[in-house]
Amino acid sequence: MTALDAQFTARCGGDAAGLAARYLAAQSVAREAGRLALDYLADRGRLQVEAKGPHDFVTAADRAVEALIAERLAAAFPTDALLGEESHTAHTPDTADLLWVVDPIDGTANFVRNLPDWCVSIGLLVQGRPELGVIYVPAADELYAARRGHGAFCNSVAIHASDRATIAGATIGLDHSFGDPSADHRAHIAAVHAHGGEYRRNGSGAVSLTRVASGRLDGFVELHLNAWDVAAGIVLVQEAGGWTNDFLAGDNLGKNNPIIAAGPGIRDELLAITGLGAWR
Repeated sequence: MTALDAQFTARCGGDAAGLAARYLAAQSVAREAGRLALDYLADRGRLQVEAKGPHDFVTAADRAVEALIAERLAAAFPTDALLGEESHTAHTPDTADLLWVVDPIDGTANFVRNLPDWCVSIGLLVQGRPELGVIYVPAADELYAARRGHGAFCNSVAIHASDRATIAGATIGLDHSFGDPSADHRAHIAAVHAHGGEYRRNGSGAVSLTRVASGRLDGFVELHLNAWDVAAGIVLVQEAGGWTNDFLAGDNLGKNNPIIAAGPGIRDELLAITGLGAWR
């Protein structure tokens, strides 16, 4: 039993295999959820696209995928709670020691256009701390999985964050939602360019976090995300040897916050040039 398993047992009354069982279950459920989403894409008449805001969509697929995830996890772990993007609450998440945080389709705007950058994101918080993260990217058939203290993997192969030591030559994911002033986003682009870096914007925070974890991106910044966008990705990045800000610090489970993720070598420079040092 690892120290983390012992802590889990002591804090939450689980057996020694409790986290391991949840880790395996989340991977299986994520793949099943991804297949369901692809079924909806194959029969676009079922999508029923609705706008929640500018470039912010929800579809019948989002709801069906979240319902599937909730059903599977509740059947396997009936005392766990779940917080999902579409249902927002199930059971009593504010008081749960074990809380699944789920985005059934992160990148719905991409999904409805049949663009590849969307995913299923399933994270587990134990007493408010991200402990498990699973993200499935169906278009690439890539299953990212991490368990705190056990490393990060893509399709069972270990992944590692970038070892780049400077923004010069780096590629940074910089994304933007309509909840933030576009001037801030443009300023970040200008700062990265001024320091010799390049940037990408893909429309899915969770997918971007898999790319930081796997070293495909050297860093990622978005100023306006929710817990379900990042809960899984935080574990992936940290277990891959990268760094993220403490998105959930304080009472931030239900709030929008910035997420900053990076290989350790560029963390300080990225925080400095974006003016986000307060999130260190």
